[in-house]
Amino acid sequence: MKVIVQKFGGSSMDIDSLTNPNPQRIKKVARKIISTRKKGYKVAVVVSAPGKMTDHLYSAALVTAGNSIPSSRELDMLLSTGEQISISLLTVALHDLGAKAISLTGHQLGIVTDRSHTKAKIKKINTERIRKLLDEDYIVVVAGFQGESKKDITTLGRGGSDLTAVALTAVLKAECCEIFTDVDGVFTADPRIVPGAKKLPRISYEEMLEMASSGAQVMQARSLGFAQKYNVPIHVRSSLKINRPGTLIGGEKKMLEKVVISGVTYDKNQAKISIVDLPDRPGVAAYVFGALTEKNINIDMIIQSASKNGKNSISFTVSCDDLKKTLEVMRKVKQRLKAKQVIADDKIAKISLVGVGMRTHAGVAAKMFKALADKKINIEMISTSEIKISCVIRERELKKAVQSIHRKFNLGK
Repeated sequence: MKVIVQKFGGSSMDIDSLTNPNPQRIKKVARKIISTRKKGYKVAVVVSAPGKMTDHLYSAALVTAGNSIPSSRELDMLLSTGEQISISLLTVALHDLGAKAISLTGHQLGIVTDRSHTKAKIKKINTERIRKLLDEDYIVVVAGFQGESKKDITTLGRGGSDLTAVALTAVLKAECCEIFTDVDGVFTADPRIVPGAKKLPRISYEEMLEMASSGAQVMQARSLGFAQKYNVPIHVRSSLKINRPGTLIGGEKKMLEKVVISGVTYDKNQAKISIVDLPDRPGVAAYVFGALTEKNINIDMIIQSASKNGKNSISFTVSCDDLKKTLEVMRKVKQRLKAKQVIADDKIAKISLVGVGMRTHAGVAAKMFKALADKKINIEMISTSEIKISCVIRERELKKAVQSIHRKFNLGK
């Protein structure tokens, strides 16, 4: 059975409103799916919620909660509804075009997750039902972003439909996972900021994972880790120019003996937290970050200052989505450890340079820092990995920072 998995994002499923829908984009998606079916493939389709619906639902929950933090379980109940709208509308469109199709929620398909509401991890996918439907020549339209745990709905985090699609490709042993999005592929930088950014015909799992975790919104970072683990071939393509080739994501190719930089990325959805004048003794950092772990808060960059008079300070970055919850935790930590104060700063941005060539070539970091210095941009935090260098800067300086680094490394050529 030749199977292909196609994933369509929110821009592909966008409608003007539920009371006055514009079905043209959804019909275009349906025609693309049918054309793939006519090429001899069994097709499983994963879709996201229409447009910005998930963001709107999340905002509604925050407003309704007032001064409280919405229950994670109830957020999952709410946010999962957007994908159910998409799968139903797309299946209706497929029926209208004469196709045999059926829609399934994550629960109906059999996507089983852990209990981490809003950030659930997939434990297994029961494929018996979807395999039977594919054998019966159904186009199966699956709600992305969601699963179930002990009869409760769970969601897989921001961009979780990518994870649904990649995981489904792995368990079905499909030939490819096609990710249709509102860009033509993966670029050396955001084309909206750098007009000379170049589309990459191919990129390794590792590089794409680093780019995604550093702010590139083409794919969810967790989905790329899953793809690398199970060797899932991915083709990122434009949903607006459906027949145009995009970017292939796969195993690392043999690289030439030269500095190879794939791209520069940024993330504005970051906040820096500093807890000042902590006691300088063993176990303090473990207590601070253990308290955050208990609340399922992910930490990115961390800096600890040098000890002075038996005190030091720790700064770290988190997603702005977790800022309110992080501050609640840190205020309790401050009181428990008798720290001086907790400072929050959400006017920052993280900028990152990614490329496998960093492993074997010196001078990449110095060149990046020089590009920022040329524009008089101050660096507040730095972190590195084998193939990535990240800096925290002021958000207002982001655009010129990206442009300067892109130009310094000749990424447009």
